[in-house]
Amino acid sequence: MKICILSDSHDRGPMLATAIAEAKIRGAECVLHCGDLIGTNTLLAALKLDLPIHVIHGNNLGDPVSISRLACRSNGQLSYHGNDADLVLAGRRIFMTHYPHIGEAFACTGQYDLVCCGHSHEPEIRCLDNAKGGKTWLINPGTVAGLGALAATWVLGDLDSLSFELQELER
Repeated sequence: MKICILSDSHDRGPMLATAIAEAKIRGAECVLHCGDLIGTNTLLAALKLDLPIHVIHGNNLGDPVSISRLACRSNGQLSYHGNDADLVLAGRRIFMTHYPHIGEAFACTGQYDLVCCGHSHEPEIRCLDNAKGGKTWLINPGTVAGLGALAATWVLGDLDSLSFELQELER
C-alpha cells in the first residue's frame, strides 16, 4: 500500500490538493497529514480527490471544531484524530504526531513500524534502531505549503517495502 505523508499545509489548500493529486497518480491509497492544517477550507479541494485522509492538529490549531464537523460529514473519508494518531494500515503500526522530538521518542519504543511528524518544516527520512532490537522509520515530510524560502515537500511511502521518497512540488 502506498501512502502520501505530508504536513504543515497551513492554509495553502491548493498546494495540499496538488500534492495529494500527485500521490494518487503514483498509486497512493491514503493520506497522512501531520498537523498545522488550520481549517476546513484547506481540505475542501483535497477531499474531492477521494482518498482517505488522516489528520492531526499541530501547534497552529485553526478551527478544530469545524474540522471535526467536516470529518463527521465526510462518510469516513476524513479522520480527525486530535493531538496524535495510532493507526494500522496494510498491517503496519503507524504513529502520527506533530512534533519531531515526540516522534523520535515513539520511534525508539519499537511499538511502531513508522512514525510521522512535522512542525520543523525540514524534511527528514530516517531509520532508527529501537528498544526492541528492530528498526523504525521516522518521517518528517517538511512543509507542503513551501513556507518562506523552503521547498514545498511531501513523502510518498510504500508500506509493503517500507520505502520512502521525498517529493517536491513545483511552484
